[in-house]
Amino acid sequence: MSIHSGGNNTSRSKSEDEGHTDVSGIIDNTKKLRLESLYQPVDSHSSHEVIKCMPSPLPVKHYDADTTEPVSCGLQTLDELLSWNQSEANPFNGAVVPLAEREPALRSCSRRTLVSHDMMGGYLDDRFVQGTAAEAPYAFYHWQYIDIFNYFTHNLVTIPPAVWTSAAHKHGVLVLGTFITEWTDGAATCEAFLKDDFYQKVADKLVQMSQYYGFDGWLINIENTLSEVAVKTTPLFLRYLTDQMHEQIPGSMVLWYDSVIETGQLKWQNELNQSNRVFFNACDGFFTNYNWTAQNLEWMTDYNHTHGRQADIYVGVDVFARGEVVGGMFETNKALEMIRKYNFSAAIFAPGWVYETQDKTEFRHNQDKFWDLLKNSLYIHRPSVPLPFISSFCQGFGNAFYWNGKREKDRKWFNLSAQEIQPWYYRDELEDLGWVRSRGCPEDAWNGGSSLLLDGFIPASHASPVCARIFSLHVPLASKTLVSIRYKSSSQVTVSLELKMTRTGLFTEEHSYDMKLTSISPALLHEGHELVRQLTHQQGNVDTGWTVRFWKLDIYGFILREVLVNIQPVGEPCDTFFSCRLGEIMFLDIAGQQTAPEKVQDFCIHDIVWLRGAGSSPGSSDCCLYLNATLRWEYPTDLVRHFKVYYRQLGGPDPRMAAGQLVAVGRAYSKLYRITELPVLEPPGLLELVVEPITRKAFPLPESCWARTTVSYTDIECKNC
Repeated sequence: MSIHSGGNNTSRSKSEDEGHTDVSGIIDNTKKLRLESLYQPVDSHSSHEVIKCMPSPLPVKHYDADTTEPVSCGLQTLDELLSWNQSEANPFNGAVVPLAEREPALRSCSRRTLVSHDMMGGYLDDRFVQGTAAEAPYAFYHWQYIDIFNYFTHNLVTIPPAVWTSAAHKHGVLVLGTFITEWTDGAATCEAFLKDDFYQKVADKLVQMSQYYGFDGWLINIENTLSEVAVKTTPLFLRYLTDQMHEQIPGSMVLWYDSVIETGQLKWQNELNQSNRVFFNACDGFFTNYNWTAQNLEWMTDYNHTHGRQADIYVGVDVFARGEVVGGMFETNKALEMIRKYNFSAAIFAPGWVYETQDKTEFRHNQDKFWDLLKNSLYIHRPSVPLPFISSFCQGFGNAFYWNGKREKDRKWFNLSAQEIQPWYYRDELEDLGWVRSRGCPEDAWNGGSSLLLDGFIPASHASPVCARIFSLHVPLASKTLVSIRYKSSSQVTVSLELKMTRTGLFTEEHSYDMKLTSISPALLHEGHELVRQLTHQQGNVDTGWTVRFWKLDIYGFILREVLVNIQPVGEPCDTFFSCRLGEIMFLDIAGQQTAPEKVQDFCIHDIVWLRGAGSSPGSSDCCLYLNATLRWEYPTDLVRHFKVYYRQLGGPDPRMAAGQLVAVGRAYSKLYRITELPVLEPPGLLELVVEPITRKAFPLPESCWARTTVSYTDIECKNC
C-alpha cells in the first residue's frame, strides 16, 4: 500500500456532539482529581452517590484520559489481537446502523468502486464516537457513487470508527477494516501466526471483531517478505477468514492487496497474474498496486483467471499521484476512464487529498469538484429506504447545530453519525448559458448542520421550469403517502415537487437502469386541510421563516425512484438569478402515523466518575464539580433519528433552591450515551437525567414515553439513603 506519512499529531479535542453542554474554558486539566467510579448499573428510577477520591477504572484506550469520553482506536500487536474479547471491547464503537439494502445489489454490479480512506495516520476527529468540536473536519458524503469503504491506517488491526460505519450503512455501502503487516516487525508477526493452524485463531478474532463492531469485512495487506512456510499458509488463512466471514456475516467481503507474490517476495505486480493469483483465488477480490499502465489492464482482460471475476479486480488509483501513475489529484478521472475502458472495478486510495493539500475553508467546493470530475466513470446505486423517510440534508458537520429551524448550539461540530441520506451535489449547464447548482450549505439549516442550496441562472429564453435532481432512492410507497418539503426561496421563482416512480410489479434489478419511470406531480394540500392542521398541531406551529408545503399521494403499488424540484420564474420572461434552500423533505405513511408510540425501557446509569476542576459554576466561584456517567436504555432504533439527552438540577446545598429547567446535554445515535464534564452544584445535590426519542415520524413523543432517572449525591456517607 502506498504510504502517505504523517502520524496522528492532532491534539486532543474535547469531544462534544452538536448539543453537548458547553464547559470549554472552565476546567484546568492539571488540577483535576479523579473521584468515585461505579461499574454496576443502578436502579432505573433513582440512585445515590457518595463522592470519594478513587482512580477511574475506565480503560484509557477506549476513553479519553482527561474527559472519560469514548474514543475509537486500533490494535498494535498480535498479542492485543489474540487477547481481544467482547467483554473488554469498546461498547461505544459498535455501529448500530444495519447495512441498508441497495439497488442494484452489490453482487450484480459488474464494475464497482471502492474508496480506501487513508489520512494523516487515521483516528483523527472521527475517533470521538459522540462527536467533537472540530474547526475544519474531513467528511465524505458522495456515497451514491461508491460501493465499498475501507478505513485504512498503519495499525496492525484497523477497526473502522463507528461514525463511518453508520454513515456508510445508511447508504448501502460496505465497510472494511484493515489488517496490515509491514517491514521487519510485520515479517515477525507473519512468521508467528502463519504456521500450523495458528492462523485460524487470528482469523477467528477478526471475524468476532467484525461482528461486535458491526462492519462488513477486511482488506488484508501483507507488505513484508514471507518465509516458504508462511507464504504457503497465507492462502489457507485467506480462505478460512473468507469462509468464516461469509458464514457469520452474510454479504461480507475479504480483499487482498497486491504486494507479496507466491514465492514470498515483496514484489508489487500492478496487475493480477500467475505470481499472485493464488491469493486472489482464496478470497473475494484483489486490490492492485497503483503503478499500472494500459498494458497491464489489457493483459488482465486476456488472462483466463480473470474471466467471470473482472468485477473482483479493484485497480488501485493513488489520488496523491505518487510514483509513475496515471492521473491523480484533480486528474484522477483519467485513471478512472482507463480502468472502465477495460471493464474493471476501481479502488480510489486517499481521496482525502482534497482536504490535506487544499484550502480547508474551501473543502466542500473542492470535494464536490473532485467527485464531479469522476462522475462519468462511476455507477450510482440507490439505497433502499422504508417509510417514513426524512432527510434534512445534514452532512455530519457544520458551523452551528439547528433544530426545527433555530440554532441550538452556535459552535463548529463534527459527528458523522448525524449524517442523513445524502442528495445529489452537482452543477448542470442549461441552454443559453443557464445553469443550476446543488451544494451543501452550513449557513442555515432546518435540522443538523447544513441545508441543500439550489442556485442558478435561468435565461429569459428558457421556457420550461428548471428541474433540479435531489435524490435517487428506492422507496416502496404506501397506498396513502404524505409528502412535505421545507424551503426558503427567492421571490422571483415558484417551487414545485416532481416524483418519478415505477410500479412494484414492473421493477426488476436486471433492468433497473433502463426502466421507464412515471413522472407524477402530487396534489398540493391547502393550509386548512385536516392532515395539514393535524400535523402542524403535532409538530408545533413555530415561525422560523421557512415555507412548508404538503402533498398527498393516493397510489398503490409504486416505488419512488427520483425526487426532483421544479423551479420556474414568476411573471414575464426575463433573465433570472435564483436561490432555493431546502431544509427538509419527508415521506410519511399516513396510516402508520396512527400506531401507538413506544416507551423507553430499562434506563440505567453506570460508570460514574466525578471530576473537580478550577473554574466557576452556579454553586461555586473557585472550583467546579463535574459528573461523568454512561447512560443505557432500550428502544427500537429503527424508529428513531436520534435520542436527545437532558439534565436538570433538582436540588443543591441550599434547600430553598427551586428545580431548574431541562437543559440539553447532547444527542445519542445509539441506545448508549456518555455524559462528560457536566457541571453540577456542590453536594448535597439532586439532579435528573432524561432521554427523549426523536422518532422518524413527524411529531414529538409525549413525555410519558421518555426515560427519567434521578441521582442524589453527597460528600459523606448517608446512612438513611
